[in-house]
Amino acid sequence: MSKRKSLTFGVLLILVGAWFMAVQFVPGLEDWFENYADWPFWVIGPGVGFLAAAVISGVTALVIPGSIISGIGGLLYYQNQTGDWESWSYAWTLIIGFVGIGVFLKHLLDGNIRKAFKEGGDTMLTSAVMFLIFGSFMRYFLGEEPFFGDYWPALIIIWGVWLLIRPSFRSKKPKIEVNIDFADDGEVVDLDMVDEDEDLMDIDDELKEFDS
Repeated sequence: MSKRKSLTFGVLLILVGAWFMAVQFVPGLEDWFENYADWPFWVIGPGVGFLAAAVISGVTALVIPGSIISGIGGLLYYQNQTGDWESWSYAWTLIIGFVGIGVFLKHLLDGNIRKAFKEGGDTMLTSAVMFLIFGSFMRYFLGEEPFFGDYWPALIIIWGVWLLIRPSFRSKKPKIEVNIDFADDGEVVDLDMVDEDEDLMDIDDELKEFDS
């Protein structure tokens, strides 16, 4: 087991052991938890443990499962409190957002803020849009008030427009084609490079200089 993995596993064991130790020696703690903390906390707890282990051990990748587990636990807590279990028909789209939160936090802890917003932010935005669209759609057929009322179909239109125009916002990468001619003995006799504008760039001189 590597040093980092050993450290991570050790932190998780300490957190679990500390909880059970507290239950043993703090009077009424277990009763308080059973009375005031609903069962979804048993889902949230391990998620928080992963998050804590990521910060303490430096294994930043642990924030991704930590965010997912904690987020699902939060959803279960809301549904358990309200009885709105039908919301699972569209609330599953938030799990994508929990992944995005985890990716965002990972890159943030790694010091890569730009990548955090690009990868994590895009994933969270996608999740939010899907939640609003699927939520409005399902709530409409469940006889509930859709998000944005009668204007909820506009969300589908906006999403479709965004998918159409999104490629134009991406940076265009040059396409380069390399043409290589070989002699019978396998020696390269000609090497041309064609860029995306089909401008021929002869690099025979560079090849000869490289061979020399």
